Amino acid sequence: MLFSIFLVVTIVGGYTLYRMVRPASERLSLFRAWMRAPSAHPEWKLTAGSRCGDAPFLFPTDGMVGFLWDDSFRPGHRHQGLDIFGGADVGVTPVIAAYPGYLTRLPDWVSTVIVRIPSDPLNPGRQIWTYYTHMATRDGQSFISDDFPPGTFEKFVEAGTLLGYQGNYSGDPNNPTGIHLHFSIVKDDGQDNFRNELEINNTYDPSPYLGLRVNAHENLDTVPVCESNP
Repeated sequence: MLFSIFLVVTIVGGYTLYRMVRPASERLSLFRAWMRAPSAHPEWKLTAGSRCGDAPFLFPTDGMVGFLWDDSFRPGHRHQGLDIFGGADVGVTPVIAAYPGYLTRLPDWVSTVIVRIPSDPLNPGRQIWTYYTHMATRDGQSFISDDFPPGTFEKFVEAGTLLGYQGNYSGDPNNPTGIHLHFSIVKDDGQDNFRNELEINNTYDPSPYLGLRVNAHENLDTVPVCESNP
């Protein structure tokens, strides 16, 4: 009897682990194909400034969504945003504001800006923040627009405003990220501050904001593309 219970628990646990790792593993093969030859897969590329159906947000950059919200790179890891790979060199692929709001760049932010949106278009009256990062070289040469120097606070930007360009900054020159934009939607703490973006529970699923299937639990193995008429 105990052996039967142990066997069931093992099977269920193994299947759960498989489901956690499987989405990233299957999409990883597609991602590798894109990185080898982006021009061979134009059907996977989304364009900065495009809008999917009646979604409120513009797509914030050019490229393929390689990793989704709540994807898993390893057991126990939960990705808190989207990683969008332009398939070009550092400092080439533009990054734009997805929605109007008030931009802040903290004094020590080399590759990151955050935009406060006072009223969530999907939940009016709720404040949210859009977060954009990796906009610098591996050694910290920033690609953020000169319009937003370090220390910028609450500068209004329209949707479509150029924020910078995709880079590969990680904070460690010996361990750069791939060239991409990391984009996420961050919760407000109720006191006009953004929560810690590194925790997935402090972020929202971007799917309804972009009109794309970018929740890893709902899109297990396909590259997100717009399925609505623009």
